[in-house]
Amino acid sequence: MILRKLCVSILCVAFGLNAGWAGPNWAQWRGPRLNGSTKASNLPTNWSKEENVKWATPLPGASGATPIIWEDRVFVTSLDNRTFDLDAFCIDRNSGEILWKKNLGIGFSDEGRGKNLATPTPVTDGEKVIFSFGTGDIAALDFDGNVLWKKNHQKDYERFQYNFGYHASPLLHKGKLYIQVLQRDRGNPGPTKEDRHPESSYILCMDPTTGAYLWKHNRPSEAWDESRESYSTPMPFMHDGREEILIFGGDCMSGHDPETGKEFWRWGSWNPDHVGHWRVVPSPVSYGGLIYACAPKQEPLFAIKAGGNGKLSDDWIEWQLDEKTTDVAVPLIYKEKMYVLDGDGRFVTKLDPKTGEVHWRGRIGGKAVYRASPTGADDKIYMINEQGHVVVLGTGDEFEVINEIEMGEGLCRSTISATDRQLFIRTAEHLYCIGE
Repeated sequence: MILRKLCVSILCVAFGLNAGWAGPNWAQWRGPRLNGSTKASNLPTNWSKEENVKWATPLPGASGATPIIWEDRVFVTSLDNRTFDLDAFCIDRNSGEILWKKNLGIGFSDEGRGKNLATPTPVTDGEKVIFSFGTGDIAALDFDGNVLWKKNHQKDYERFQYNFGYHASPLLHKGKLYIQVLQRDRGNPGPTKEDRHPESSYILCMDPTTGAYLWKHNRPSEAWDESRESYSTPMPFMHDGREEILIFGGDCMSGHDPETGKEFWRWGSWNPDHVGHWRVVPSPVSYGGLIYACAPKQEPLFAIKAGGNGKLSDDWIEWQLDEKTTDVAVPLIYKEKMYVLDGDGRFVTKLDPKTGEVHWRGRIGGKAVYRASPTGADDKIYMINEQGHVVVLGTGDEFEVINEIEMGEGLCRSTISATDRQLFIRTAEHLYCIGE
């Protein structure tokens, strides 16, 4: 592996390219900056299912996972429609050839309720790739497809309790692997307010090299029933020298010590009546000393000031957006601006992430809802709805639709990923490489 990396570096120097093959890698959920954006350039705006397609690789079933890219490899997951196998794929970025496929578990899918257990996005550090599934199966493989270790969180700890299945992606950060399990107190139907087990949600930290559990931190919550559930992914954050792992769900946002899981602070006041069905879907977002919490069911988006300790009051709210907010899609931070996708109403709002000032708001095409999150690159915003309708927006001072493309092919919930000159679009039937 060291020799392979050295050869890649020599080639990059020889041809004037950045290390990372032909542009920035997309190594985990929400990309190289963990905010949905990338420096990738020369990206396509015009294509179809036949035109400007470098390759299209058939896959045996759908997945909500985002394709991840490292140099000349693309990694995706799939739930096989015929066998119900949970499969991990490594695909050659240049040709679309499947280099290897590994079965890592058995799952099921109920797409009408969003229960595809191949939804968590893989992560890689360039030496190994870690695949996670809604069954609790998690495994690390080397780039040749050899299994380095494999575990199952449900067997090691407790059975998952989710209305729509477990979908959170793992976070790989500074040599540690972070997993969050924010779930209801017990199986459906949910408990009463008087019969709760606040310790049933937790954060795990693992050694990504060996699979060893480093620590488990219980995360209590005052929420109940479905409002305890979260489908979001942990995110790293740094403010005034303090590193944190942001955890979102259970009617609150909290910041935790990456070394121990200890909770530094928490905030949450969007559900004062403790409504029991306000689950959380979007992952945390941060920018410039602010942390953004997207309240469920298109309730306000809050900007919370960083640096607090303990339980924070609403004095820590810097601003809030009340109209056309998101329920599922994660807000995008791109070139010092925020883009909020209201996937149900099909509106996109561009605003200043520091002040909340709205620059523009426009409605996008397509008849279906948007569940995938927006991607920002090359002065464009890429989005795809559940029917495979792709919208390309400009990022200028006025709302501008650059193009709309129909990809079709069943239920599409996977976010578009990008590297220089190429887009990777995951439909229910194919992984497409668009561009050079």
